[in-house]
Amino acid sequence: MKKKLFAEGIGTMVLVLMGCGAAVMNGGATSVAAVLTIAFAFGLSVVAMAYTVGPVSGCHINPAITLGVWLCGRMKRNEALAYMAAQVAGAIVGSAILYALVHGGDIAVVATETGANSYAAGNLFPALVAEVVFTFIFVLVALAATDERKGAGNFAGLAIGLTLVLVHIVCIPITGTSVNPARSIGPALFEGGVPLSQMWLFVVAPLAGASAASVVWTLLSGKKAENL
Repeated sequence: MKKKLFAEGIGTMVLVLMGCGAAVMNGGATSVAAVLTIAFAFGLSVVAMAYTVGPVSGCHINPAITLGVWLCGRMKRNEALAYMAAQVAGAIVGSAILYALVHGGDIAVVATETGANSYAAGNLFPALVAEVVFTFIFVLVALAATDERKGAGNFAGLAIGLTLVLVHIVCIPITGTSVNPARSIGPALFEGGVPLSQMWLFVVAPLAGASAASVVWTLLSGKKAENL
C-alpha cells in the first residue's frame, strides 16, 4: 500500500509541476499556441505517468478518478481516501517546486505564478457546468479505458492522456481547466487570493462529475459496484 501511495504522490507532483509549469512559463493561456502547449503538457504528463507509476498504483493521480473507481466498486473506501490524500500531498509538493522556481530567480511570469484555477467574475455558472461536464467526460473515458473486460489495455494511458488534452483545449478559456481537485488545491494554496476563495468549486464540481461518470459507466458496463 505504501508503494501505491508514494506512486500516486509522485505522479500527481509531476502532473502539477509539468502542467501548471507550462501555464506559468508560457505566461498563461494568452494565445492559441499557449493553450495547446498547456493542454498537451497536462495530457503528456498523464501519458508519461501512466506508463511509469501505472503498474504500481493504477496512476489515478486525481481524486476525481479515484472517486469514480471507488464508486464503480474497483477499490475499497479506505484505500480510496488514502489515494486522495497522497494525490493532494503530491500536488502541494509540485506547486512548492514551481513556486520555488518562479521566486528563486528572475523568471518573467504573466497572469499566474502557480497555474491556479479561477473563473472571471459573473462566470460562476459556466465554470460550474464546465467543470462538472468535462470531469464527467474525462472520468468516463478513464473508467472505460481501464475496465478489465472492455478496456483499452496497454493503450489506456494514451487514451486518457489525449482526452485530457481535448478537455483542456475547450475548458482552459473558462476555468483554466481543473477536472482534478488535487491539481487545484496545491496551486491555490500558494497563489492565495481569488484562486483560494474559489477553490471550493474546483473540488466540488469535479467530484460531482466523477460521481455521474461512475453511474453511467456502471450502467454501460453492466457491472454492479461491490466494494462500497
